Amino acid sequence: MTQLYLFLIAASTEFWLLTAMAYDRYVAICKPLHYPLLMSKRNCILLAASSWISGILDAIPFVDVISHYSFCGSNEINHFFCDPNALLKLSCSDTQNFKILVLSEGGFIAVIPFLFTLLSYAFIITTLLKITSYEGKSKAFSTCSSHLTVVVLFYGTIICIYMSPSSMFSSEQDKMFAILYTVLIPMLNPLIYSMRNQDVKNAMRNLMFRKQYKKKQVSNMTI
Repeated sequence: MTQLYLFLIAASTEFWLLTAMAYDRYVAICKPLHYPLLMSKRNCILLAASSWISGILDAIPFVDVISHYSFCGSNEINHFFCDPNALLKLSCSDTQNFKILVLSEGGFIAVIPFLFTLLSYAFIITTLLKITSYEGKSKAFSTCSSHLTVVVLFYGTIICIYMSPSSMFSSEQDKMFAILYTVLIPMLNPLIYSMRNQDVKNAMRNLMFRKQYKKKQVSNMTI
């Protein structure tokens, strides 16, 4: 139950953090002159804290319902972590109320942040269409591309697993989707977000240059 609770906190918090980041990009592109005021250090802390508080509170009903179920038969979960769907397959109780909870509460946890994210990008696209220069559009798009990539991957895999009929995918396919949002996306996050940072790009170029320079020195000494 502890592992399940921590997993649900992380998943729910990710929804709200992605929404906060969409708002950050909306302010940066649509209201650049007001950015220092709207995205001050205090407001950033409030957005991050509210995302974590929402995640902590959102996860409680799910764990409370599952913890009252009876589990019988095999005690081996057919998954690499305590996934709710895999855990429910071990229960001998009627799990219909949990499925209803997923559709109702899950709508609040996933759909509402998703709608806010879509709304932010609707304003962003409207602003991009008004930009005449190619350089301006390219710079604005590069600001959003990394975040949009994570949003598509994260929401896509979550919807496939938890918002679709259970008969659509097998347990093995569920595990493959779960690898995407629990392993692959977190691994890609630092790369996706840091590659648009000019300091990181310069550091990588310097590192590559140093490696090439050392190889040339070694080859010259061998000759």
